[in-house]
Amino acid sequence: MFTAAFHTSRHYILFTAMACLCVLLGGPSYAAGAESLIIADATYYEPGVSGPGWAWTDAGHLELNGFSGEAIGAEGDLVVTLTGQNSVKEMQTSIVDISQCGLEVWGNLTLRGTGSLTATGSQCGIHAFQALVVDGCTVNAQGDGAGIEDEVAAGLVAGLLVVRGGGRVAATGGGSGSGVHACGAFLLDEDPGDGAPFGTLSVDASWLDATGADGGVGCLAGSLTSARFVAPSGGAFGARGVVDAGGAVATHVAIEPEGAAKPAGETGGRDVPGGGAGKSSAGASPAAGEPTTGPTANPTL
Repeated sequence: MFTAAFHTSRHYILFTAMACLCVLLGGPSYAAGAESLIIADATYYEPGVSGPGWAWTDAGHLELNGFSGEAIGAEGDLVVTLTGQNSVKEMQTSIVDISQCGLEVWGNLTLRGTGSLTATGSQCGIHAFQALVVDGCTVNAQGDGAGIEDEVAAGLVAGLLVVRGGGRVAATGGGSGSGVHACGAFLLDEDPGDGAPFGTLSVDASWLDATGADGGVGCLAGSLTSARFVAPSGGAFGARGVVDAGGAVATHVAIEPEGAAKPAGETGGRDVPGGGAGKSSAGASPAAGEPTTGPTANPTL
């Protein structure tokens, strides 16, 4: 994979300490829902609160319906149900809990529902320390690389990425700073030591379109179920990410369901060229609602 770093927040230190304690005690190393939520430029520690376009209904569940605002962050696992069109962008205020991302979750993140979400940030649009699952909804994530140096700038950053249920994901990473590695989707590759399939991509009968100057998808392995590579031609999973037929890392990766016809008026991603059937290597995908265990460090990959 690419040699690059990803930013570390104070939450990672706390999250790692909690995970280690849970392992020593023989219990699970993930929280049952979020312990806190940052949204609409405020921090909440108990669910049952709401505002324009959002409602934190219980510890593990946030509803967005026409929400448009600054960064959302959660400490712990979170399921976000999307209705209508929603957007979130990097926070411009001084809250230190969120840095350079539109949506950041220090745990497992599931995006689901019939709606859409556009997330933008200077380093990444969406960052999940563990699993990121996109289930049936439409996601557009962008990391523009503004002010970023010697780090990854990506649309999506996660321990592992699962796209299923007819979900549609478009991810773009950019940047011109010194040492920036721009990826569409970037999957963290440090093994937490518990068998969790970190660094893997899984697409099941869904769409993924990822673009970055240093790689469309940076991953260790992946699997396609009822899906195929549209770009690059002859695409496959390599040791550094998705590669073309010649073994070079592909800067544009497009995956679609097998036999899928491009729907009229599709807005979930960019148009992609036709291509041959793709190959895949074994990669695990988590069961519905089943989080992985143990966070990774923000590594030098």
